[in-house]
Amino acid sequence: MSVRPAAEADMPAVRQVARHFGLPDGWPVGGDFLDAEREHGTLLVALAAPGEAAGFGGTLLRGDVTRLGDLFVLPGRQSSGVGRVLLARLLGEAGPRVTFASSDPRAVALYARSGLRPWCPLLYLTGRPVEGPPGPPARTVGPDEVAPLDAAVSGGDARVVRRDPRRHGARDGRRLRLCAPGRGPADDRAGRGIAPQDCAQAVVAALTATVLCTTAQVAVPGTHPLVPVLLGAGWRIADMDTFMADDAALAVIRPDR
Repeated sequence: MSVRPAAEADMPAVRQVARHFGLPDGWPVGGDFLDAEREHGTLLVALAAPGEAAGFGGTLLRGDVTRLGDLFVLPGRQSSGVGRVLLARLLGEAGPRVTFASSDPRAVALYARSGLRPWCPLLYLTGRPVEGPPGPPARTVGPDEVAPLDAAVSGGDARVVRRDPRRHGARDGRRLRLCAPGRGPADDRAGRGIAPQDCAQAVVAALTATVLCTTAQVAVPGTHPLVPVLLGAGWRIADMDTFMADDAALAVIRPDR
């Protein structure tokens, strides 16, 4: 078994493993998360033979935070140590480190042995716009305007998404910035700006009042105040992962924000 950085020639084998788990579904043609990891982060492939991948793993950086985005091993190669080797290479250095673990208990155990702890569920919510009172002012903005707000609560700048949101790291390049009259961007760290619950109400109001799509999908940590608001608006939990992080990552990431 050979584990090394994935080259362009390895991508067909990597994508074959990804397709086995249904990963590329819904991503735009011409660039997806695998391209982003190889070009801007670290993408490792475990080769059982030339052109035959047993698994792969990839990370991206948010500021100083290493996010493990992918770690997949084909069923016939699982429990053989391939995942442990990939993970040791990807997360071998000290934190801050974070990942979203699947519902497979073996994944949670593997990451826990590597120093990450399960903190809360990550809920994938889906819903449709519903009739209701008009939401707060909303307008479409580009990544450069959203990035500073996102970086403040996510551990750092997602430079890949800033560079090209449609090509790397996002299924849809549209983003909304919500505004409240007389107030700036949400910032409750110093007791100013919009409180978290008010932000949650603003988000759901904009999602239900803005005609941008027939359905929307949002990934929200279970501790976030947006969760009960969306569920109360008729949204449903389509899937969930486990948000896992080491202590260094929790010092800069706010799952409740």
